[in-house]
Parts: sequence; structure tokens; C-alpha cells
Amino acid sequence: MLNDFPGADKVYIACGYTDLRKGIDGLARLVQQQFALDPFTNTLFLFCGRRRDRIKGLYWEKDGFILLYKRLEQGAYQWPRSESEVMLLLPTFQAGAGDCRADTGGAI
Repeated sequence: MLNDFPGADKVYIACGYTDLRKGIDGLARLVQQQFALDPFTNTLFLFCGRRRDRIKGLYWEKDGFILLYKRLEQGAYQWPRSESEVMLLLPTFQAGAGDCRADTGGAI
């Protein structure tokens, strides 16, 4: 799903737990308020819930948002809970200062 996502210039991972009951508006508000980023850019924002078996992605596509959702049938994502864990998982990431986000600069 995500490795075939060519449209985004950047990908941000929201570290820690995200309430996946949030929809498009709630996730866009989270991006703006918590991370001080603009969700209306060519960027994919990824969120993971407490159980780590499902993720949501938020992406703006010129005329509206796309909300991606994936649930694993078995296993769990190795999802970073802090900025230091992002650096351990993916040392090529550039972690944001003062918040918990990581920028791959490309697709995951």
C-alpha cells in the first residue's frame, strides 16, 4: 500500500499513539495544531493506534483529502513511540525538533 504511494513529496510519521477514531478533519487538525504543519501540501501523514495493528494515512490531493486505512491480519507494526525510537528504526530519517515527527523525504 504505502510503498506504492508515489504522489507525496514527504512522509511524516506521528510518533506515539493516535486515536484512530479520528477522521479526516480530526487528523488534519492534529497535523496543524500538534505538529504545526500544513496538511494541504503534497505530504503523506501516517498515524498508528495503540494496538499497532492498524494505521491511517492522510493525504491532500488537489481537490480533497484521501484517508488511507490498513489493518494487519497478523502481527503489528514496529511503530516509534518517541523521536529517539524513530532514529533507531530508521537512521536516515530527519526527526523534527521539539515534537515527535519524522520526515522520510519520500515514500515509506
